[in-house]
Amino acid sequence: MKNTFSIMAAALLILFGATTMSAADKKIIVKSPDGKTQAEVSIGKSIYYTISQDGVQVLEPSHLSMTLSDGTIWGLGSKIKNIKTAKVNDVINAHFYKSKTVKDEYNTVTITFNDHWSLEFRAYNDGVAYRFASTKKGSYEVVSEQAQYKFAHDVETTVPYVYSPGTMEHQLFQSFENQYTRSKISDLDKNRLMFLPLSIESKNQKRITITESDLRNYPGMYLTTSIGKNTMNAFFAPLRDDVEEHAGYNNLQVIVKSRHPFIAKVNAPRSFPWRAAIVTRNDVELANTTMSYKLAAKNVIGDTSWIKPGKVAWDWWNNWNLEGVDFKAGIDNRTYKYYIDFASKNGIEYVILDEGWSVNKVYDLMQVVPEIDIKELVEYGKERNVDIILWAGYYAFDKDMEEVCKHYSEMGVKGFKVDFMNGDDQELVYFNERSAQMCAKYKLIVDLHGTYKPAGLQRTYPNILNFEGVHGLEQMKWQPKECDQVTYDVTFPFIRMISGPVDYTQGAMNNAVKALNTITNEVETQYAPNFSKPMSQGTRTHQFAEYVIFFSPLNMLCDTPTNYEKNPVSTEFIASIPTTWDETITVDGKIGEYIITARRKGNDWYIGGLNNWDAREITINVKEITGKSGNATVFKDGPNADMNGVDFVKKIENIKDTFTVRMAPGGGFVVKI
Repeated sequence: MKNTFSIMAAALLILFGATTMSAADKKIIVKSPDGKTQAEVSIGKSIYYTISQDGVQVLEPSHLSMTLSDGTIWGLGSKIKNIKTAKVNDVINAHFYKSKTVKDEYNTVTITFNDHWSLEFRAYNDGVAYRFASTKKGSYEVVSEQAQYKFAHDVETTVPYVYSPGTMEHQLFQSFENQYTRSKISDLDKNRLMFLPLSIESKNQKRITITESDLRNYPGMYLTTSIGKNTMNAFFAPLRDDVEEHAGYNNLQVIVKSRHPFIAKVNAPRSFPWRAAIVTRNDVELANTTMSYKLAAKNVIGDTSWIKPGKVAWDWWNNWNLEGVDFKAGIDNRTYKYYIDFASKNGIEYVILDEGWSVNKVYDLMQVVPEIDIKELVEYGKERNVDIILWAGYYAFDKDMEEVCKHYSEMGVKGFKVDFMNGDDQELVYFNERSAQMCAKYKLIVDLHGTYKPAGLQRTYPNILNFEGVHGLEQMKWQPKECDQVTYDVTFPFIRMISGPVDYTQGAMNNAVKALNTITNEVETQYAPNFSKPMSQGTRTHQFAEYVIFFSPLNMLCDTPTNYEKNPVSTEFIASIPTTWDETITVDGKIGEYIITARRKGNDWYIGGLNNWDAREITINVKEITGKSGNATVFKDGPNADMNGVDFVKKIENIKDTFTVRMAPGGGFVVKI
């Protein structure tokens, strides 16, 4: 392994010397449309900026720069050529997003420098973003990019580390699925990378959440606290050099053996990803932000009428585990026809063939196991209004991408779930975009599994309906009893989900809670990992509410068809709930405690609540949220849900204005009106 990490650390240290403002520094201020949030940019020997909201400075002077392979440093001794300002007040017609339209209002300043580059700062009411852009011709490499976040105090943070500690290469080979660590910035592990989005509680009850958008053909940003007190600094995976193919899980992955001493190759004028700092006064404001989507590039594929979001009957989580059938279930046509029949009966749009349909360890998606006849399944599904999606390992899909897309689209397959990218260096980020391009060419939808957060690509390529990058329900097949998925469920909607959709894969019918042992008088968890008969944490209505609160245009039903058949009331609700929305608003909540979100589809409103392990009673003003009153369908925790997670109540209630509901520990509720 080349010593690229120490090279980049040294480049950062060069720039940390000039931290005080001189009288010669030029100040440029850009304010949000409401005048309450602003960035102040100081340009002199170096470039740094601050962020304030409501007159409170929430980000201390923080440096930014970009170092090129010819020794040029954009941001060090740079001379201003011109400055342009603009105001934007627009409405985005969003595709398959949490709302049908998105108001896009901001003020912007673009500072152009003499060395063929510029900086653009945008100020929104709920935050600030900036990006580099280049008009430089010819090819060059980006050695490093400095993005610094400096705070006045030892602030509280909520961060996701990369999944495993160890060597830097080990940390860079990961799927962005870790849970959150909450600690003071001084207590964060200085030898471990953190991925985005992550959130910081600043002074005066302000919260800064850091993410990026319009991430295209450039490495994703990590943060580390290894340099500077009360400071987070960017780190980027260097571009891969030598790789070992056919490695990792089932030899489906690629292992990087060495990397170049730079993070990106550039061969044309371009803009670089947005560095976004979302600034909010409370957690509800954060859950409602749309900044990441607004910063992304517009739709480039044109017509989207062929893209069909919907529900998916999924095979892998339940391990193809059918009961009461007269055949041995497994990866074969007979089993998948059963899944198709189940989907057809319940109005579910898709069945996915997950890992196992193609010959293992040959990296050739044209080779199908003899037990599967995809064309027959496609025709069988077509007769029943059910379409087929195929799972694909990253390396095999990349190796023959166009041949695979052309062949299966002509057969009638409607999309691919691509898995095991496990990283976000420039090559993998570009792979995600190339996959979206190729699939769009052949009118295929995409579910990017085993990958990083959306970072805007779902707006640019609306055929990408899901991204994973979340500690989803699949983890319950193997996580130890100590894993706290319920608290995670009321944390990531405020942080990870602000970047876009999640491939969380909810819908469990075996629901484990924490129950009181009346002999020992101790609370015990009922959850235990089980690969073939997995369970969720929390109550049944916790699972219901996840379909309202978690945003997934391609939404899985993770459990086995026979479990759903034994639970017809649950199945009817899960199968009928929309996956895209006309309007969304989070109305109440606090990170790590609870969240209440309302979504509208046509004339129907769904209000969902998720709870942590503390029982709580919630009152919401339904009429104020929806403008409606009258009879509503209510799903709530049953009187025995504290002991038995599957206990729930469905009833029709007449709601005039407010609605009060008790959520059990790990509970939830849904109101449809």
